[in-house]
Amino acid sequence: MTTFTKPDTLPVSALLALAMTGFICILTETLPAGLLPQISAGLDVSPALAGQLVTLYALGSLLAAIPLTIATQGWRRRNVLLLAIVGFLLFNSITAWSSDYALTLVARFFAGMAAGLAWSLIAGYARRMVAPHQQGRALALAMVGTPIALSLGVPIGTWLGGVVGWRTAFGLMSLLSIVLIVWVLAKVPDYPGQARTQRVPLRAVLLTPGVRPVLAVVLTWMLAHNMLYTYIAPFIAPAGLASQVDVVLLAFGVAALIGIWITGRLVDHHLRQAVLTSLATFALVALLFGLYAESPAVLYAGVFVWGLTFGGAATLLQTALADAAGSGADVAMSMNVVIWNSAIAAAGLSGGLLLGQFGVGVFPWAMLALLLIALWVASAASRHGFPAGQRRSDVLVAGH
Repeated sequence: MTTFTKPDTLPVSALLALAMTGFICILTETLPAGLLPQISAGLDVSPALAGQLVTLYALGSLLAAIPLTIATQGWRRRNVLLLAIVGFLLFNSITAWSSDYALTLVARFFAGMAAGLAWSLIAGYARRMVAPHQQGRALALAMVGTPIALSLGVPIGTWLGGVVGWRTAFGLMSLLSIVLIVWVLAKVPDYPGQARTQRVPLRAVLLTPGVRPVLAVVLTWMLAHNMLYTYIAPFIAPAGLASQVDVVLLAFGVAALIGIWITGRLVDHHLRQAVLTSLATFALVALLFGLYAESPAVLYAGVFVWGLTFGGAATLLQTALADAAGSGADVAMSMNVVIWNSAIAAAGLSGGLLLGQFGVGVFPWAMLALLLIALWVASAASRHGFPAGQRRSDVLVAGH
């Protein structure tokens, strides 16, 4: 248990190191999507097979998050963080150098395992650096790397891969990992792991009041989000915006950054209201998309508002989940990784089926149904999960 008094000022440099970790996680995952033609040519496989580099990464995260988190519960926290970053260094380097498709797939799977461990760790680590009343703001800052990677990192990575080659792009990811290792050693404080007597079993964490409602909201909210995000190109095509996908996604990313800033101001005092407002607003956007899908003005305005609601989603949901789980927060976060990635995969599959059977016009209505379920679950979880009022000052932090 830590005995020192935490300062009122946020440890910005340390939290930004966590944000950089999230940035590398996202960019490592999504970089192949923008470089499929080059990768398929470089490995002498079809674009469809090259796309499995993304699939294997997601699979690694899904399968490894919970067991790796449980296996490393007793380790010092900075060592676990460094293990994940070294994983990115090693397996991105193998990806950059490999000329064998099977070896590249293995490297991507293990890189995904590193990501699963990192995502399970970031939220609890950020919360542990600050006093309880600052945990929401700290997590918001630690999560800022995600929208930056999605809005700016992927287009830049795609452009860079086209200019210097996809292998060099992955090599630069390894170089970024080396910089991050030095940063973590210099600025990120270390904490002991959980003693065996402090550890909460997986089943007990899942049965903790509030945990399941939050995970249910994660699943439905992220299903709705990823269904549209994955198929944004065909969705905006009927409005004549097929050539403006990059601009639309940039608008989304800028709005998401603003959303993170707003959430950082609200999460510690108005978490429940922020969750309900975000879900209700996103549901309204889905309704407008359903009614006016061919209007460019409505689409741009809707995408911007959607970005605002999504920007703070990870902070809000992970704060609520960690609060509900208490000393089982790290294990709960590993469950969150599994649910989040499952939602991404399920959205890709279900969205593809809906697109093939009914066309893009059905997307807003499917999203609306999912968001109304999420809104109902969050509204009902008023005692545990998404309680009203200011976050308690006695919230347990994983590992304390």
